[in-house]
Amino acid sequence: MHNLFEPIAEPDASYCQHALDRQAQLTKPPGSLGLLEECAVRLAAMQHSEQPRLEKVHVSVFAADHGIAEEGVSAFPQVVTMEMVKNFAVGGAAVNVLARHIDAYFEVVDVGLLQALDLPNVVNHRAGPGTANFKHTAAMSAEQLNIALAAGQAAVDRASANGADIFIGGEMGIANTTSASALAAAWLRMPAADITGAGTGLNAGQIDYKAQVIAEALLRHRSRLNSPLEILQTLGGFEIAALTAAYVAGARRGLPVLVDGFISSVAALLAIGINPGCADWFFYGHCSAEKGHAQVLQALNARPLLNLDMRLGEGSGAVLAVPILQMACRLHNEMATFSQAQVSTS
Repeated sequence: MHNLFEPIAEPDASYCQHALDRQAQLTKPPGSLGLLEECAVRLAAMQHSEQPRLEKVHVSVFAADHGIAEEGVSAFPQVVTMEMVKNFAVGGAAVNVLARHIDAYFEVVDVGLLQALDLPNVVNHRAGPGTANFKHTAAMSAEQLNIALAAGQAAVDRASANGADIFIGGEMGIANTTSASALAAAWLRMPAADITGAGTGLNAGQIDYKAQVIAEALLRHRSRLNSPLEILQTLGGFEIAALTAAYVAGARRGLPVLVDGFISSVAALLAIGINPGCADWFFYGHCSAEKGHAQVLQALNARPLLNLDMRLGEGSGAVLAVPILQMACRLHNEMATFSQAQVSTS
């Protein structure tokens, strides 16, 4: 069973103050490094350190298939999920390239492909052969939900055991923007049309159809969309459930989490709904070009580090933002103070 509801400690306020004091002494006008200063201070408080660091990065990409793909809501066929997992396993995807560049540990986790893969580089933690079609029935059983949640927690356990400084979760699953849009619409009580976007590249008419499919599902299941876990079980994907649990587990372990784009941010939204204390442990990598992401970020009160019109998923935007956080740490640790540099303050 999961332990998502256990209390989460706050980052250390004393280290936060030490970091703020140091920032005030560095050779720059106060606040002139903007969000970089805030990131360094937050990391110092999270890591209980006067010298925050971000050298060991753990990336887990969770992959699963979706029954809702039967409704023709994606521009790509469902087989692409499995084909992309094979691509992850041999290092050929965008997130692989980015992860290599920052020397991150990378893994792909099969949480529910239609067919299991026997590959040495794929972690097997399957909740089932894809979810059910949530237009007609709940996406998963309670048992399947618990397996998917456990997959996320296990990934964080591996990251912690490897001494990671930060955890990044990615996702892969054809039709998972449909699931994420449904989850966000249900939790935020928004019309499906207001939050449903192009996903893998739909045109305007296809987006309208996708929103209609989601709206019908929300209407069918309205009596059971009352809590984050109910919403996940009814409308979610196995990989989105794994992400949600991973984010809570990271916060419980005191491990900073760097959230990726639209789908990952929906998982973060549900994670905070489950356990509000985890919000203090999240950074947000980028603002996706996917239609609903800006609204989800607003609901999270989040300030993303990048805005590059990306909408790939995979964890790619979060991995791309890692050097920004690394530079924030190095500026905090290595800049001279006014006294060291013998620079006047007035």
